[in-house]
Amino acid sequence: MRKYFRLIRRRPTEHVPTEHVPSDNTPSGCPHVLTCRRDRIAIAHVIGRSITPVILMLCFVNAALAETATEIIVVKGASGTEEYGEEFSTWTQHWQRVAQESGTSIEVVGESSTTNDRDRLKSLVETSSTASDSPLWLILIGHGTYARGTAKFNLRGPDVSAKELSQWLSAQKRPLVVVNCASSSAPFINALSGPGRIIVSATKSGTEQNYARFGKYFSEAILSPKSDLDHDDAVSVQEAFLRASADVQAFYDNEARISTEHALIDDNGDGRGTPAKMFRGVRAIASAKDGSALDGKLAARITLAPTENQLPLTPQQSQRRDELEQQLDQWREQKSQLDHDQYQAKIEPVMIELAQIYQAAERKADRPGDKSAE
Repeated sequence: MRKYFRLIRRRPTEHVPTEHVPSDNTPSGCPHVLTCRRDRIAIAHVIGRSITPVILMLCFVNAALAETATEIIVVKGASGTEEYGEEFSTWTQHWQRVAQESGTSIEVVGESSTTNDRDRLKSLVETSSTASDSPLWLILIGHGTYARGTAKFNLRGPDVSAKELSQWLSAQKRPLVVVNCASSSAPFINALSGPGRIIVSATKSGTEQNYARFGKYFSEAILSPKSDLDHDDAVSVQEAFLRASADVQAFYDNEARISTEHALIDDNGDGRGTPAKMFRGVRAIASAKDGSALDGKLAARITLAPTENQLPLTPQQSQRRDELEQQLDQWREQKSQLDHDQYQAKIEPVMIELAQIYQAAERKADRPGDKSAE
C-alpha cells in the first residue's frame, strides 16, 4: 500500500444577452497564468484502515470515464478559398490526432466528394447514442454568418443554422461539448445551451464576422501540455478554451491589430457565455454585474485524456466522484461564510471518500486482473 497518493479527477436574437458582463469591481489585467484547479489536491496518509488528509492544496486531475463511448464529430465547413481549406484541414488533422491518442471514435464531415454534408451531419447527430454517460463532442471548423437574427455555420451546400442544430440535438440527454470555431458563432450558445452541455464559441456576438482564428488555437491547445494548467496530464475543455483565448489575443497583439474575435464558454445552461478575461488560471476571479453564476465548473471536468493516463474507474465510481466534487464546489462557494474549522469539517469527509475511490482505482491500475484490488 502506498504511503501517499494524490486524488485524481478530471470536470439568439440580438436582444438576448450572449455574454456575462463583468461587475464594476472585477479585477483588471488578470493574466493567463499557471494556477491549479480549485486549489486542492489531497495527499492522504494511510495508517491502518484510516485515511487522514494532511495537505489540501493544488488541484484535481480529471480522470476519464471507464466507458469508451465518447464520440467526436468534426465538421469541416465550406472553405471558400484554397488557403482557408488548408487551414481547416490542418485543424481537422489535430482532432484526428486527439481521437487517436485518446482512443475515441471520430467522424469527419466535409471531406467526402459524394456525401451531402448537411444530411450527413444531421444523420450523425440524430443517430448518436442519446443515453450515454460519456460526452459527444461536436467540432465546427469553418466560416459562419449572421443576418436577420439568424446565425449559420457554412457547409458545402446548404448551411445549418443554430436553431436547426438545436432541433437535431434536442433528443440528446448525454453530456455534450460543442466547439464552434467559426465567425458569428456566439448565437449558437443561446440556441444550444442547456444542462450538461458545454458550448464554446469563437466570438462574443453574431456581429463579429471576420475570419476567426480561434479554431486553430483550440485544436492546438487540446493537444498541448502547455495548456495543462493544473498539471494533471490531460487538458480539459476549460483549459483549452483559456489557452486558445490567450493565444488568439497574443496573435492580435503581436500583429498590432485590433482583435475581431472574443471567445466565450457556457456550461451552466443559462445561454450566456463567459469570456477568458473573467478567469485567472482555471478559477473565476470576476463576478457578473447582474450577480448570475459564471461558467467553467463543468468544462473543468471534461477532457479527452490520453489512454495511458486514464484510471480504471467503474461507472459507479465515476458517478460518485462527480457527486462528491460537486459537493466540494458548493462548500468552496460558501467558504467565506464559514470559519476555518467549519469549512474543514465540511470538506474533510468528502475528501476522504474521494481519496478512497482513487486509491482503489490506483491499486486496480497497478494490479490489473487482481480482483482483490477492486
